[in-house]
Amino acid sequence: MTIQLKRIYDDASSDDGYRVLVDKLWPRGISKDAARLDEWIKDIAPSDELRQWFHSNRSEWGEFRNRYLHELKEHKEDLRDLASRASSEKVTLLYSSKDTEHNNAVVLKEYLNKLHSEQCN
Repeated sequence: MTIQLKRIYDDASSDDGYRVLVDKLWPRGISKDAARLDEWIKDIAPSDELRQWFHSNRSEWGEFRNRYLHELKEHKEDLRDLASRASSEKVTLLYSSKDTEHNNAVVLKEYLNKLHSEQCN
C-alpha cells in the first residue's frame, strides 16, 4: 500500500500518482488547474466543528486525532475504495496545513492503512 502526504502548495509531480485533496475548504491561492487533482473528497475532511476546535486547541493533537478517527468511521464504506486504490497504485493525500506532522491527512493515512489491513485479513 502506497500512500504519501503532500502539501497542496508543493509542486505537483508525475511521481504523485493519484492526487486527492482531503480538506473541506479549497486552499487559498491555488487554481484548480495548478492543483492537478484527480479527486477532491471534502466529505471525509474533519467536520467544521472539529476543524475549528483544533484551530483553537493546536496543542490537543491526541484529542483531535481521536475525534477525527471517530468521524472517519462514518465514512468507512466510502474510504474502502480509496484504500483499495492505494493497494494498486500510489495515492497522494493533499492538505493545506503548514504543520506537516499534525493535520487531518496524517490521521486519514493511518485510518486508510488500518482499513487496508482489515481487507487483507
